Amino acid sequence: MPSPTPQPAFVLVRPQMGENIGGAARAMWNFGLDRMRVVAPRDGWPNQKAIAMASGAGRLLDEARLCASTDEALEDCHYVFATTARARGLTKPVVTPERAMQMAHEKIAAGEKVAVLFGPERAGLENDDIARANAIINVPVNPEFASLNLAQCVLLTAYEWQRGVSDAAPERVDMAKTEWASHAEMAALQTHYEDRLETAGFFFPPEKAEGMKINLRNMWSRMRLTRADVQMLHGIMRQMVRWKERGD
Repeated sequence: MPSPTPQPAFVLVRPQMGENIGGAARAMWNFGLDRMRVVAPRDGWPNQKAIAMASGAGRLLDEARLCASTDEALEDCHYVFATTARARGLTKPVVTPERAMQMAHEKIAAGEKVAVLFGPERAGLENDDIARANAIINVPVNPEFASLNLAQCVLLTAYEWQRGVSDAAPERVDMAKTEWASHAEMAALQTHYEDRLETAGFFFPPEKAEGMKINLRNMWSRMRLTRADVQMLHGIMRQMVRWKERGD
């Protein structure tokens, strides 16, 4: 059975290649979407090439709603987006995929049913299909090569939907069995290097020594190190000193 999560229906209008239908199913399920509707697929239904391409998302194809027309696919929907890469001469709101999925979240939260239309691979949606939509999703692609593969367009839109439900941080660092070094650990590392560099005569001439030390401390402060990093740098310096002493 489809998941209980409220979500838009993705409607593939007259798709031509089974592989692209399967790829679209995989793209949808990557981002937790499983409401697929297929309108008049060129090569019939079910489609073995779609099943093979869908891989672990084959359930979406089993549960996909087969429709004879765009009207049938949209009969229970309150708001419809149509994806297209080119101007169609129709007066409609035009939004980015990001804004479209923000609107979809708002409308679904208000109890409305939302659908997104995706056109056939060769030429995209026809104006007759787009005329049924409330708004157009226009992807800001390279104008010299604006054609998106069906599964790619589905993936992009599904990703924008998932951004609205995911609490994933925009940026993170995965710590590999360590943690960030504390200020005290960084200060100890700094002192270790200053002392050894002082012994080696690095801070020369004397009148520039203080400025050189400040620059070195500033360098350390710009480096966010883990405890493992600090331990390794201590070890490097100790080994270099041992090597020098053996050479003497």
